[in-house]
Amino acid sequence: MNTPHLNRKLVLEAPMRSADGSGGYTETWAAMGTLWAEVTARSGAERQIAGASVSRVGYRIVVRGAPMGSSVRPAPDQRFREGNRCFVIRAVAEHDPRGKFLTCFADEEVAA
Repeated sequence: MNTPHLNRKLVLEAPMRSADGSGGYTETWAAMGTLWAEVTARSGAERQIAGASVSRVGYRIVVRGAPMGSSVRPAPDQRFREGNRCFVIRAVAEHDPRGKFLTCFADEEVAA
């Protein structure tokens, strides 16, 4: 197995909900840490949502491993941010048997 080339700096973000005073909530994103990653595009598709064209690309994002429960271990429904780009994490798995690296399967959606 080749060692991943961690050459992209990504910010790991988690959703934070707070009451809006009307029985609902507002959602914001809080930075959990900065990770170096290898980002590889997997597949893409375009679809119509409410009459607008939306492009979605799947990515495989490899980062250094972190123990379960660590605040810098990515988890589903968190996201990576790189400038204005957001990669929503769908699943996380060990990249290698020793857990030295993690593979995150993520999607980026862009309105066309």
